[in-house]
Amino acid sequence: MKSLTSLWSVLAADAADTCCTSALRDINTVSERVKHEGESFLTISLPSLGKSTQKWIDSGEVGINSAFARDRGGRLPRFLGGFFCRVFDRDSGLLLDEPCVASIRAIRQLTLFFGKIELACSPARMTQAIKNYLECEHEVRLFDTELSESDLREFTQMSNMLYGRVFDRVDRDVYYGRLVPKHGPGSTSDGLLGNGKFRQSTWTERLESAGVAAGEHLLPNWRFYRQLEDVHFVEPGSELPVKVCLVPKTMKTPRVIAMEPTCMMYVQQALNRCLLESIKRDDFLSKIIGFDDQVPNNDLARRGSIDTRTATLDLSDASDRVSNQLVRAMLQRWPNFGAAVEAARSRRATLPDGSTTRLAKFASMGSALCFPMEALVFTTLIFMGIQRSLNTSLCRRDLRVFSDSVRIFGDDLIVPTDHVLRVVESLEHFGAKVGSDKSFWTGKFRESCGREYFNGEDVSIVRCRQALPTQLQDATEVQSAVSLRNQLFWSGYWKTCRWLDEQLRELFRGRFPVVESTSSVLGRESTLSYQSEREHPQLRSPLVRGYYSESKPPADKLEGAGALLKCLQKLDTDVFLRGQAPWRPSDTVPVETQVTNLRDKPPEVSANHLERFGRPKSTSIKLGWRSPF
Repeated sequence: MKSLTSLWSVLAADAADTCCTSALRDINTVSERVKHEGESFLTISLPSLGKSTQKWIDSGEVGINSAFARDRGGRLPRFLGGFFCRVFDRDSGLLLDEPCVASIRAIRQLTLFFGKIELACSPARMTQAIKNYLECEHEVRLFDTELSESDLREFTQMSNMLYGRVFDRVDRDVYYGRLVPKHGPGSTSDGLLGNGKFRQSTWTERLESAGVAAGEHLLPNWRFYRQLEDVHFVEPGSELPVKVCLVPKTMKTPRVIAMEPTCMMYVQQALNRCLLESIKRDDFLSKIIGFDDQVPNNDLARRGSIDTRTATLDLSDASDRVSNQLVRAMLQRWPNFGAAVEAARSRRATLPDGSTTRLAKFASMGSALCFPMEALVFTTLIFMGIQRSLNTSLCRRDLRVFSDSVRIFGDDLIVPTDHVLRVVESLEHFGAKVGSDKSFWTGKFRESCGREYFNGEDVSIVRCRQALPTQLQDATEVQSAVSLRNQLFWSGYWKTCRWLDEQLRELFRGRFPVVESTSSVLGRESTLSYQSEREHPQLRSPLVRGYYSESKPPADKLEGAGALLKCLQKLDTDVFLRGQAPWRPSDTVPVETQVTNLRDKPPEVSANHLERFGRPKSTSIKLGWRSPF
């Protein structure tokens, strides 16, 4: 397939037609600069202009971006000048009274299109990412020492008022042993994968002393108590650290994550599930804190772009800046929950160069408790800022007034504009870092959870996530290219879609049919109906011939006590979510019989997860007959 530059050129011409302008000079500029600067121009320089433009729209005036020259005699950038002059005044640089929304969307689309493409960073940028990780750790320690007793007392009082009822329920669940742990398919620092995690033989003394006993969580029942003889109980100083690693994010910087030891992640998942269920049952917190639904954030951001009553804030390095000192202060009144959280937290991290550092942060991205705990800490700091802005003490009843103007989803925060300055002050006083280039409250531009709005109009864009494929074996790139094509179609970039259609038809050897979005076939979505090529011989339903992706979890057979434990956890998860009592195994029925019986239960526990489990190692693209819907 053609290069990313060709794709950008077609997209620019498409956007120019929509906005009744020309992009010919812009296309030439991009071609020349890519020749001299490489793809970093598309993935780093252009996105920096896009971020600057968002701030200019929010502030109502064009500023300076050093990577792009201004138009001679004016204040607008020469690059994309045909679009900018429809948004800002050419002479004064001020935002027009009625800027062209289509041009705002086009500028964002053309500048941010490749901003989050997953390409490998240079070694220097990867080294800098680890350096920033250590500097962030140092700053967390510094903020810990600078917080006064009155700061911590105010923080604790606010968190107690917000989460008292929630933590009461979780504390009881921990005390009475109602935790339902689980293993996920991801990697761990001790190298256990898939079903092998159910044969883990390591537990920590900290978990045992916190009341999270190995016998209650590693065994199907106490009939298998002799297996505890093979469990190695690790002292605090000998615990395996988390493993810090880098994964692709953007060409500017990789994402820093940390792989937890198996036993730690096992317990973190149990505490996370218990905490989230308790929050969902709270009639106030469930309205302001989200964990699995971003739509409320999107709706509130759209409303804020119209009435400017709410501001959207984005935090930089949010996970790595949540201090463990704040989490301990938040949980100090709940000894069982607090002890379990502290015991499930890794204290040290191993860096890519093999060195080890002790952690002052609560947890890096990768811990199952990272996301919920950072949301609880940020919520507390937001209401502390509002309380300081109002200059009065708030009670829980007073907080309900803000249920339609405060919303937290991880590090995406929405707060009342009237109190935003004190909220920002509160967040930064306790160590958070508000990203100035992605926080908006001055004008009518708002962004939250991947959606952007200007004066109520959706100006969200389509992003290219992967490099364009060159062969069918590039399964990830092929799937991404098809998804990109269909997103562009529904966004109105039809000329770009036609260009991609030509490239994909050549790649698919002409097999690129029209399908519905729910089809497994890698095909074109359209306002036109699909064309059936044949009927299923038994079902008499329509079929089309096309390429589809296929991936299977790796073969990983699990038998015996580990298989029974996994089935029971799946069954316990189902009844836990329904509020029922967990199902308990029999001490007299043979384990093989119990496993067989559990296979015959509803679909939640009847899949072939005892034969295959874990993340697929590869994905293949195959040609065949499949349903078009």
